[in-house]
Amino acid sequence: MRRSVFERVNDFVAGRGFYVVLLVCVAAIGISLYYLITGVQDSLELDEPVAGTAQVTVSPSPSPSPSSQAPQVVTPPAQQSEEPALSSPSPSPQPSQEPQTSSQPQAPQSAPSSYTWPVEGEILRTFSLEVLAYDQTMGDWRTHSGVDIAAAVGTTVVSTAPGLVTAVDQSDLMGTTVTVDHGGGVVATYANLDPQVSVEVGQEVFEGTALGAVGTTALAESALAEHLHFSLQIDGEEVDPLEYLP
Repeated sequence: MRRSVFERVNDFVAGRGFYVVLLVCVAAIGISLYYLITGVQDSLELDEPVAGTAQVTVSPSPSPSPSSQAPQVVTPPAQQSEEPALSSPSPSPQPSQEPQTSSQPQAPQSAPSSYTWPVEGEILRTFSLEVLAYDQTMGDWRTHSGVDIAAAVGTTVVSTAPGLVTAVDQSDLMGTTVTVDHGGGVVATYANLDPQVSVEVGQEVFEGTALGAVGTTALAESALAEHLHFSLQIDGEEVDPLEYLP
């Protein structure tokens, strides 16, 4: 007689039930270990830092409406410097601008009211522009624009009036010459002087101021006795000095 399926299963379980139970237990233990290991790995992965670049999106804050009250700005009080403030120096008073008179000596504005003799002595040759006079040195007849006053070599020659020395020349014919502007268009020439004069150009002189000494430097009048050649101009015109000397 054939046995039923139930009976055969029952016989199988009864004969091999121990091994089935053992196999089920092993399988359960394996499954439990799998889930246990998997859970531990997941927890370890969560503890590790996350690599990559995090992007943070910041929403713009709404701008305040015009009706909102502006915040009040409080200005902090100025801090007092520990160092004392340096007082600015007060400007020193400037001297008043006054017109300064020129220190340069100037010739007198008006003509001299009186004259003095530059040397005292005999007149060797007179003034002559219209009538020719005989010239002993040149040996001919010619004009003479001044007067020749006899005086020994070395005699002091003085200024005939106040004035300003305008020239000190070494003329080929008239020798060492000093020219003085006496003001008012009056100009005097003192010639045949010693080369060592006592004045210089630009010097102010007075009546009687020493200009130099009589010399022998005038080649054009070397035939005459020792003398001073003195001439006078007024407004550029030669005049006779004897008309002005006392």
